[in-house]
Order: sequence, then structure tokens, then C-alpha cells
Amino acid sequence: MTRYRMVLEYDGAGFLGWQRQSGGPSVQQAVEDAFAKFCGHAAEIVGAGRTDSGVHAMGQVAHVDLDRDWAPEKIREALNWHLKPFGVQALTVEPAVPEFHARFSAIRRVYLYRICDRRARPVLDKGRVWHVKNRLDADAMAAGARRLLGHHDFTSFRAGDCQAKSPMKTLDRFDVARRGDDIEAWVEARSFLHHQVRNMIGTLKLVGEGKWRPDDVAAALDAKDRGAAGPTAPPEGLYLVRVDYP
Repeated sequence: MTRYRMVLEYDGAGFLGWQRQSGGPSVQQAVEDAFAKFCGHAAEIVGAGRTDSGVHAMGQVAHVDLDRDWAPEKIREALNWHLKPFGVQALTVEPAVPEFHARFSAIRRVYLYRICDRRARPVLDKGRVWHVKNRLDADAMAAGARRLLGHHDFTSFRAGDCQAKSPMKTLDRFDVARRGDDIEAWVEARSFLHHQVRNMIGTLKLVGEGKWRPDDVAAALDAKDRGAAGPTAPPEGLYLVRVDYP
């Protein structure tokens, strides 16, 4: 068996998330079905991040084991041919050492969340941003985001069905800045809790609206109670941008 590492880009709309499931289409299923069609045997794809329904990816990393050596370019072209009906494409494919694991070898995951805060609804970015009709204070949101940097118990920003063994995570970067009619939030950590990024963004929106002060974000964090933080932001504004490895 030969292990290959690939970088995937996909539009999360129309998928129930990354992970294969019986209730509907998933990105993992689409890629596994494409592999089965061109290489002639079932192939399990392991992704670095289990993105939720509606979440997009610019740089999802995955690995697969195949029963023979293939030229990486041939894999990419064959894979993308069979993925043409779906919003998924392989950007790169390369051989990997047997010890490489897309999920467990990762040392950093980088996410981007986009908010479009203008009265007119987005047309070109429909389904790819969170549309908020009232202008938000990006500077106040950035101040609130800084309250979350570092190693903390993120129970207040953890989904109720999160399966992580511990709520302790280290947030290495959380930058919020305005770019025209968009507010972009860049978040980096080794790993995240289920819905952590979306729950943090939903909380920062309260700050941007002036309903909360930046220090209220710190108070919500200290409460270690999901009910103390803000709502969950919708999935369409979230992108898995990059996964880093040693």
C-alpha cells in the first residue's frame, strides 16, 4: 500500500459536512467514491478537519492508502474528473511517508470567518458569508477576540454534542479586521472544539453590535458555561484555509 497526501478545496453548500454519514451527501463520500471509480477498489479518506454542514475549505488536507503506486498527477486529474459533478477539487496530490496522518500529524489549523455587514444582501458571495444588515464595530470585535487568546477552558464556546475529551485548547491567533464591506476573522490553533469558532464569532457579533463590551467576552470565557456566551454563527461564513505539519 502507498500513502498519498492531498489538499482539497470544496464548497460546503449541499454537503452534510466532511464526514461520511447515512443521512445525505458528504465530502468524504464524494472523494471516496471518486477514488473507487478510477483505482478499482474501496479507499478510505482521512481528513484533517471534520468540517460541519455548509462549511467550506480552501485547504483541507487528507490522506489515502492505495494498493499500487500511481503518478500523483494522474491521481489528481482522475480524481478531479470524477468530482466534476460536485463542488470538490483536489489541488495537489503527493506521496507521503507511511507515518503521516492527516488528522493526528497536524500541528496547526487555520480558519477564516467572513461577515458581510451591509444593508444589501450579497449576490456574488451568497452562501459564502454571514450577512448582517447593520454595520458592526470591527475594532471592538478585535478587542473582544484578544480576550480569548492563549490556553483556556473553552467550555463556554463548545457545542453540547462535542466529543473532545477536554475543553482545554490553546488559541494562537484571533485577528479581526474590516476589509471593505466584509469583516474577516482569522483563527489559528492546533485543534478546536466542535463549533468553537462559530460560537466565538457569534459572541463577537454581540460586541460588534454594541450589546456587549470586549470584557464581557472574557467573563463568558471564565463562566465555563455554554449559556454564558453568544449564539452559534451560521456555517456559510466559515472556511478551513490551511493545515500545517512539522
